[in-house]
Amino acid sequence: MRRSSTFARQVLLVRVGRRDGDLHPTDLAPTEHRYADRQRRRYGLDRLSRPTLGVDPTLGLDRADIDAVMPVSPAMPPMAQADEAGSIPLLPGERSIARRMKFALVNACTLASLMLGMLAIFLAMQGEVRIAALCLIACVGFDGLDGALARRLGVASPFGAQMDSLADMCSFGLAAPVVVYASLAGSVSTAAAAVACALVAACAAIRLARFNVSPKDGRFFCGVPTTMAAAVLAVTVAIGLPVPGAVLVAGVALLAFAMVSSFPYAKLARLVKLPPWLWLAPVIGALVDIRLTFALIVVGYLVSGPVLWLRQRRTA
Repeated sequence: MRRSSTFARQVLLVRVGRRDGDLHPTDLAPTEHRYADRQRRRYGLDRLSRPTLGVDPTLGLDRADIDAVMPVSPAMPPMAQADEAGSIPLLPGERSIARRMKFALVNACTLASLMLGMLAIFLAMQGEVRIAALCLIACVGFDGLDGALARRLGVASPFGAQMDSLADMCSFGLAAPVVVYASLAGSVSTAAAAVACALVAACAAIRLARFNVSPKDGRFFCGVPTTMAAAVLAVTVAIGLPVPGAVLVAGVALLAFAMVSSFPYAKLARLVKLPPWLWLAPVIGALVDIRLTFALIVVGYLVSGPVLWLRQRRTA
């Protein structure tokens, strides 16, 4: 206790005077160094680092003890530690040429999805709605390809995950609503179409942000994935689903809310493992009437979330 109280008295010594004619070498130093030295002089901490000023050597004070109690300005955050090259590496692990080429290939797929989303917006503005929808379907393909390649080639990284999320927001959170809005022009009121498409953009942003910060479940998605929602919208526009405009607007809004819902939806990997005979009905239905079959599949998938949620609550 005696040692700590003596240390506190030494720390609280305040230097109250300074002659105008004194010029310290630290006055010519950079701003952050001048600020640190000013704090040390103000609180008398420079005295503790010099044994000639009468500090008891039995205290055992060192630079670490002094810096631990020196006040820090909230306006000057601590400097981040960088690597030898002066920047944070985008690809963790070995930095060989082969791994960098694989890393570049994966990110090229992500950028291809982003560029196709931009192309879909431009085509929708020109009135080429169905071609724009096909570009969105291609975006879905590249979005699945970059993740599969990253895992297969062993170049998955936090940078790639953030790139994929940003590309998804541009392609599926912005391009898809623009294409749907262009397809609804003339069939419904402009305000209704704008509100429904704005809901898709807002819910896509919320869905992607929640996915980035939430723990991953290997079996189910929490809400409809943004990629799948965009694929449903793109296919709906591409095949020209023959339903009234009001029903389309309601379906778009329902799909937007399904993205931010808490209902569990099965991942594609689980759907692929279903018995082969279950796939015969969709295949035969697509040969008979592809539009009706697609509508039934979408409705069935959307309903599966609440059904699984109720099942989990009963078994819990």
